[in-house]
Amino acid sequence: MTQNTEFDLTKHTVRELNAALHAAEEGSFTVLNTGGAHALACGLNAPLEVTLKGHAGYYAGGMNKEASVVVEGNVGTGCAENIMSGVVRVMGDASQSLGASGHGGLVVCEGSASARAGISMKGVDIVVGGDVGHMSGFMAQAGRLVVLGDAGADLGDSIYEAEIFVRGDVVSLGADCEQKPMDPAHVDALGALLRQAGLDADPASFTRYGSARTLYNFHIDNAGEG
Repeated sequence: MTQNTEFDLTKHTVRELNAALHAAEEGSFTVLNTGGAHALACGLNAPLEVTLKGHAGYYAGGMNKEASVVVEGNVGTGCAENIMSGVVRVMGDASQSLGASGHGGLVVCEGSASARAGISMKGVDIVVGGDVGHMSGFMAQAGRLVVLGDAGADLGDSIYEAEIFVRGDVVSLGADCEQKPMDPAHVDALGALLRQAGLDADPASFTRYGSARTLYNFHIDNAGEG
């Protein structure tokens, strides 16, 4: 049985917490009294299990590799920014730029996420149980953004080869983003991702969006689209 180590942020600093996490090669950690502190559980590079008991500030779980980070509360800007692998799960809501520039792994937000969720994503899978704000999926290059609720304005603006799946309504699509066919293979793959994320939804009820590819090469007729 893996031993659990507790850190109480009324007794330890964030620097002490992150130093201990960086030094560990395995194990389970519980962080108490998080108090919305910034940069919690950042830069992990081992198969750790970290539970943050409360709200977290900016960049919680940022630059994650291999670890599983669970936030039992809300998170601020840039949660799971530049994630490489592993899982970051938010049991509450997320501020802007959830999973920004993520290269791999899985990010789950059980609540809603604010603006620019999945901005410049490069291979990460992001699943949001509620809504996402405006400019989500902006310049998304690879990976999947899944939204069980609604999406704000300019969804997928300047998107490359990432895929976006939305079950609810979309206020508007951004430049070069269009609705795509939802084939049986897409339904099956989305269903597997939803199961991995632990969120219950019918994959056939989603609409798929992706790049129209009109902005890949400069053309004078598209000059006003970006």
